[in-house]
Amino acid sequence: MKQQNLAIFASGNGTNAEEIFKYFKDHHSISVKGLLTNNPKAQVLNRAARYDVPGFTFNREDFRSKHHILEVLHQWNINTIILAGFLWLIPEYLIHRFQDRILNIHPALLPKFGGKGMYGKHVHQAVLDSGQEESGITIHLVNDQYDRGRIIFQERCPIDSQDTLDTLAEKIHKLEHVHYPRVIEQWLSME
Repeated sequence: MKQQNLAIFASGNGTNAEEIFKYFKDHHSISVKGLLTNNPKAQVLNRAARYDVPGFTFNREDFRSKHHILEVLHQWNINTIILAGFLWLIPEYLIHRFQDRILNIHPALLPKFGGKGMYGKHVHQAVLDSGQEESGITIHLVNDQYDRGRIIFQERCPIDSQDTLDTLAEKIHKLEHVHYPRVIEQWLSME
């Protein structure tokens, strides 16, 4: 496998990002080169610093101006982008530059419970309110619409009558932490 350099995009706490930092810390051919965030107060910046992963913070104007973000990705020699709780729609210039090289994880079984505003506890509440018997995670490629890219992996978990928003979120987090780094590695090894 040729050397793969990852950039993680995240907006919040960053537990998924931290699992990715850990998993690839001493990997022979995959390396996390940087973290990009739209939230200067995001806990994920502290998690990245603990793994010596440089962080870069940007605002909406920077994100829309392709030169700013592409310059950072070029400096880090990035060939794959991983979204780990990043809440903004990815602009076309990134989708075209990293065609089939942007992965996202969604805390439900797509195509249900996806789209704008469907993240974190909003997703779990919608799943519970709908009376579903199972939920899970979906790892997919990113296109120009929220949660509509080609699905590359799903894992399910049962929902029981005692599940609450918090217990379902905990089940989903466990699935994310176990599977996301491994699926990233498998996807990249197929080249």
